[in-house]
Amino acid sequence: MSFWGERRVLITGGHGFLGTALRRAIEAQQPREVFAPRASELDLRERDSIRDFFERNHADVVIHAAAVVGGIGANLAHPGRFFYENAIMGVQLIEECRRAGVEKFVCIGTVCAYPKFTPTPFNEDDLWNGYPEETNAPYGLAKKMLLVQLQSYRSEYGFDGVFVLPANLYGPHDNFDPQTSHVIPALIKKFASAKANGDATVEVWGDGTPTREFLFVDDAVRGIVAVAERYDSPAPMNLGTGEEVSIAQLSRMIADEIGFNGEIRWDTTKPNGQPRRRLDTTRATREIGFEPSVTLREGLHRTIEWYLRERVDGSFESRAK
Repeated sequence: MSFWGERRVLITGGHGFLGTALRRAIEAQQPREVFAPRASELDLRERDSIRDFFERNHADVVIHAAAVVGGIGANLAHPGRFFYENAIMGVQLIEECRRAGVEKFVCIGTVCAYPKFTPTPFNEDDLWNGYPEETNAPYGLAKKMLLVQLQSYRSEYGFDGVFVLPANLYGPHDNFDPQTSHVIPALIKKFASAKANGDATVEVWGDGTPTREFLFVDDAVRGIVAVAERYDSPAPMNLGTGEEVSIAQLSRMIADEIGFNGEIRWDTTKPNGQPRRRLDTTRATREIGFEPSVTLREGLHRTIEWYLRERVDGSFESRAK
């Protein structure tokens, strides 16, 4: 029988971008039950809501994918909310899972937890060697505190909680809202709109020199599922491709895929964010045999194809929000 066979699984954020993909993958394993409550059914900001859930339901495995997230603009606009809600959701959930006797807890962290200036590729052992990049530090630190909590609970209570640090995720069904989206969906929307409107230029934040690492959502799901099944350690684990691309290169790749031939103008009055991001994926390869299967070019093609189709038929906006 598979790991999932008789287990009941709770996925927080199970109707979001990553959570939806996780839910579908785990449902395919035919566990005993999958819980994916919406915020109206399980408000992780309220301890009594979490406690009430566990009084009515038993979960053997919890995957905490719920988060308040956004790009640089959203992080700059809402640092207090991003810190408080991400911290309080995780802290309370972990405590109530411990009290309820949850067997395995998988916490989805963020690459934003790494220090601003970290030797590349980012190794998990460097996680505490400096302060995160300022534009998203509150979010990154809130998530990093959950790693501390899980390590502390493992030491004192024997609670089996693991922490994964995925690279920037992207793929079909991503959030394309320009106020809260991350870089890939934001650029796809900009270039697609420019082509549709016949615009000669597209403006992009920063100067194009920062690098990022991107992980296709289906690859991330495979890694997270493998972590739940086979990883049992207090040490955090990176999940990524081990490859980086500059924002300038990424912008041109997306423009070419969409067919936008105009000029890309860089708004250097806007922040660049962290200078470089590339993860050391040695631990994931060694411990769970993780290897990504979708290249950035293929992933962009699949994401753009989905976006253009959904935008045209009118169903995109309702799905994205």
